Amino acid sequence: MLGVDIGTTSVKTVLYDLDGKVQGYSNDGYDLYQDTPDMAEEDPEEIFSAMSEGITEILRKANVKSGELKGVSFSCAMHSLILLDEDHKPLTRAITWGDNRSVQYADSLKASPEGMELYQKTGVPIHPMTPLSKMIWLRNDETELFNKARYFVGIKEYILYKLFGQLKEDYSIANATGLFNIYNLDWDDQALEIAGVTRDQLPELVDTTYQLHGLKEEYAKVFGMDSDVPFIIGASDGPLANLGVNAIKPGVVAVTIGTSGAVRVVTDKPRTDPKARVFCYYLAKDMWVIGGPVNNGGVVFRWVRDELCAPEKVTAEQLQVDPYDLLTDIAAKIPAGSDGLIFFPYLGGERAPIWDANARGSFFGLSRTHTRAHMIRATLEGIVYNLYTVMLALEEVVGKPTSIQANGGFARSELWRQMLTDIFEQDVSIPESFESTALGAATLGMYSLGLIDSLSEVSKFVGTTVAHHPNPENFEAYRELIPIYIRLSRSLQPEYKNIAEFQRRHDRKKDEL
Repeated sequence: MLGVDIGTTSVKTVLYDLDGKVQGYSNDGYDLYQDTPDMAEEDPEEIFSAMSEGITEILRKANVKSGELKGVSFSCAMHSLILLDEDHKPLTRAITWGDNRSVQYADSLKASPEGMELYQKTGVPIHPMTPLSKMIWLRNDETELFNKARYFVGIKEYILYKLFGQLKEDYSIANATGLFNIYNLDWDDQALEIAGVTRDQLPELVDTTYQLHGLKEEYAKVFGMDSDVPFIIGASDGPLANLGVNAIKPGVVAVTIGTSGAVRVVTDKPRTDPKARVFCYYLAKDMWVIGGPVNNGGVVFRWVRDELCAPEKVTAEQLQVDPYDLLTDIAAKIPAGSDGLIFFPYLGGERAPIWDANARGSFFGLSRTHTRAHMIRATLEGIVYNLYTVMLALEEVVGKPTSIQANGGFARSELWRQMLTDIFEQDVSIPESFESTALGAATLGMYSLGLIDSLSEVSKFVGTTVAHHPNPENFEAYRELIPIYIRLSRSLQPEYKNIAEFQRRHDRKKDEL
């Protein structure tokens, strides 16, 4: 099975045998375009090329013979939007979840009575990330472009249309648009009216186990596979990450830190939060993923590397070591709690738990005794503090976790793994395979094809896990600092809009100059 994960910064393609063992891996990146303030777009053709290169490379290197490949199954990042013309040609790039240009319209909808109504029906908090908010913004501010559009799709739907000539959208990706009713598994009439689109402008909805057949011959030749290989449409990346770490039983929480991050748990029916802090996304029949996403995960650590730690970056190059490893080694020498330095990681606005696209990052508690090493550690701790506050919101909806499974790029770092364990004060298990989302996609594909009887069989594929246990020596600092973090977060929120508007005005002036 091939598991193809179309992510925010790259396509990860993983070839598995039918016992879940990795037989090949490819990671093919592409650019994020940020030409103007709040923009975050990607080129659909660059993503398609990255996916094609990944599949082609893996099948060639693994020497997969005709008839050996049972299927290809997809995972995809949520909330992307592409406007297509009558001929299904893109009128826009892919507008990603990180694009905040619809913030004005999202804030207005969120403050209206319809905002809470829509959340309760769709399970998606009102936020600029959603295609719903993007459509409202485009209809109002880019009216000519909006009116030219015949279809509104996400990146996975566009890719599969190119491969098969069929415009389909799985329940899981559709769920994340803000246009999908979680109770009748259909497009929501009220949401469509507010967005200004009709059903015939959206793809046909199908379950996450849906199979596409009849791969176009031109792509079959490029990939080096038979044209009759079934492609399973799959689901969105968050729910599939839960499946890929075997966090699908009640009370088992998945914590992910990649470019962004999330805290999620699976339930057997849709649930929403009276305070609208968490999402509710479809995975498969009788499996719903409740949780909160954060904008600011590894992308914040990248900012620290590039903007605060230029000398360390040069040193890492000279020593031929990963700069992230060097930075975490430096941070490990600082005590838990960073000697009272707290970092709010809101460099790209924030989703859960505050759902404020205007949020901005800050250090609090700086003194002359603090060093750059303190700032590195405080940044890492701030990312985890934020995830912990998401966990607190999630507990109000689904109860306390029984165990935590962690995945994502951060799982490679011993320091971050222990930090997560200490701040959450709970044992954390890290699966052997870091590419949990691709494994989730492959497992869903195997289930669709009848190669396994149940999704719970993923437990056989996950492999060994590394367990981390809380260090009581660190509890005192974190127990004292986390309440300060939460109180400060609330007190700063009224000023986020003011500082964000100031920054936007000055960005516009610079553009004019």
